[in-house]
Amino acid sequence: MSRSRPLPPGGPGGRNVLITGGAGFIGANLADHLAAAGHGVTVYDALMRPGVEANLAWLEARHRDRLTAVIGDIRDADRLAACVARADVVFHFAAQVAVTTSLVTPLEDFAINLGGTLTLLEALRARRVPLIFASTNKVYGNLTDLPLTATNDAYLPADPALRRWGISEARPLDFHTPYGCSKGGADQYVLDYARSFGIPTAVMRMSCIYGPRQIGTEDQGWVAHFLISALAGRPISIFGDGMQVRDILHVSDAVTAYVAAWTRIEAIAGQAFNLGGGPDNAVSLHQVLAYIERLVGRPIDRHFSDWRAGDQRYYVSDTRRAASILGLPAPMPWRRGVAELAASLAQPQLGPGALLSGAENPVPPLMGAAE
Repeated sequence: MSRSRPLPPGGPGGRNVLITGGAGFIGANLADHLAAAGHGVTVYDALMRPGVEANLAWLEARHRDRLTAVIGDIRDADRLAACVARADVVFHFAAQVAVTTSLVTPLEDFAINLGGTLTLLEALRARRVPLIFASTNKVYGNLTDLPLTATNDAYLPADPALRRWGISEARPLDFHTPYGCSKGGADQYVLDYARSFGIPTAVMRMSCIYGPRQIGTEDQGWVAHFLISALAGRPISIFGDGMQVRDILHVSDAVTAYVAAWTRIEAIAGQAFNLGGGPDNAVSLHQVLAYIERLVGRPIDRHFSDWRAGDQRYYVSDTRRAASILGLPAPMPWRRGVAELAASLAQPQLGPGALLSGAENPVPPLMGAAE
């Protein structure tokens, strides 16, 4: 089912871009960027995640002449093939995104993440259309072999080199949980289709991405979830002890990386890159919450629960290879990015009103400032 007029040409120098999962957080930001740059964009999305309809409406309002919305499942081979037939490049974000959901419905997780990716690859094979795939740091497993030391609010690697640079693409793959297996299997299929069939593909193994248009929940999108809850005065559940560390990356930097991968796709075909904020943007849950408390000007009520399956105590991307090969600039400092996201969420006209509609307390003014 199409929601708008037939796909327009990309314009002078433009291309026809297909984004699966294009109404989701990263997909919508990428679609906005590419449509603004003069490309014709097809957003292919099943609209299964609550709230993504608002992202699609936002895109249609901004780019009606360059946007086509196709409401379809990644497992629908015929509908997907029809979209691939008119695409010059595909960015693949459509996925089941939560480890917790994969443990409840592993067959559906497999069918969407691995089966859907293979269906897409087969549609691409006949035309040799480039594909950039959104993978995950979960392909490296639980990382329980890394010796860690605990500070008062964060885990740090005992190895100074790992603390300085993070985890590189040379790290052996080790799939944990059905989600890790389905995304990891898809990751490997995408790379192998470059080797076996000559399709120019690349894989982005993402750490934690955050920013505008993110509908954060306890299961996925934790930075936005923390901010939305704090602004609404709701308590926050922490799984584990809160000292787990991630390198967080603003979505604008992720979009830059995906576009850079596309422009270099022939040179990087068959390669995977770790994509995150790197050591300079490595923060624990406690550290992010402390900064959010500063921004909103009041303490946050925390509730602690047991660790969840597959949760890494420490993951920070070694971003040197991606920065060098893709020509990426230094990422946005995390305090600035979190402050900007908080400011946008505190303004109902920018879209968070629906997310905050159940709040018992009004959104307070922001007290802190970005770096």
